Amino acid sequence: MTNELVLAAIPPESREAEPLALTPAQARLRKMVLDAVSSRHSKRNYGKALDDLFQFCASRPLSRSLLMEWRAGMESLSPSTINVRLSAVRKMIGEARKNGMLGTEEAATLTEVPNISQKGTRLGNWLTREQAKELLAVPDRSTLKGKRDYVILALLVGCALRRNELAELDVATIQQREGRWVLADLEGKGRRIRTVAVPIWVKHGINAWMIAAGIEDGRLLRSVSKSGKINRDTLSDWAVWSVVEQSSKQIGIERFGAHDLRRTCAKLCRKNGGDLEQIKFLLGHSSIQTTERYLGSDQEIAIAVNDNLGL
Repeated sequence: MTNELVLAAIPPESREAEPLALTPAQARLRKMVLDAVSSRHSKRNYGKALDDLFQFCASRPLSRSLLMEWRAGMESLSPSTINVRLSAVRKMIGEARKNGMLGTEEAATLTEVPNISQKGTRLGNWLTREQAKELLAVPDRSTLKGKRDYVILALLVGCALRRNELAELDVATIQQREGRWVLADLEGKGRRIRTVAVPIWVKHGINAWMIAAGIEDGRLLRSVSKSGKINRDTLSDWAVWSVVEQSSKQIGIERFGAHDLRRTCAKLCRKNGGDLEQIKFLLGHSSIQTTERYLGSDQEIAIAVNDNLGL
């Protein structure tokens, strides 16, 4: 029964660029797994993981030893990437068991492949207050694209949004609550709903962009052509990433992404005495412990314990 999950012809060398041909069972399982996750990022990552596994297995039956071999072959990837791929395979095995394509005992054996351990807390990147101000000064706000790019940077660093949340932000979300502007009932990761306060300087940037672009409803951010005209009614999250990357390069910072601005917002909030629980609400985390790990709260970098060794 397991064999039908992995049987797939290896594409000929002359057709390596073509998609891998899946068996009906594989295609069915792949669809079931992707239908079971809501995030499009998860769908993309899970799909890539399953395609990689199917191609690796070729005509060999799926077994724990084969999965361990597949895992070992990914040693050049980061532990988090490997663990995401293993999660995709566990999801597939679970769907196969639920649909009678795999026995309970066999499924239990296959899901025993352990994750790659990752010790410690990743510190990540963030900007100082001065660097954040410098970054916000990069867009040319006399142009339509510059007004839009400023809003992208301002909402990321001022409201700690994820890039997909920003790309999908609707004008109707911007509301007044308790006498101030907020992004109301924002649906984030894990479909958790939160309301995010909008600093007045961020709202001023939004107003300037909406007036210049003639936006009254629908998506807040739109694609802008090279000629300076609204190109279409949407903007991809990868376009958001590109704006951050290109802007950060202009202030001399390489390999800096949109999520680093989310971390910057959280770090600056904490350094200014922000309550940890309120930062948790801002970020949309499920627990204080997640926020502590995110901030690296147990590790002080500016005043480190090993600065005063007396050596």
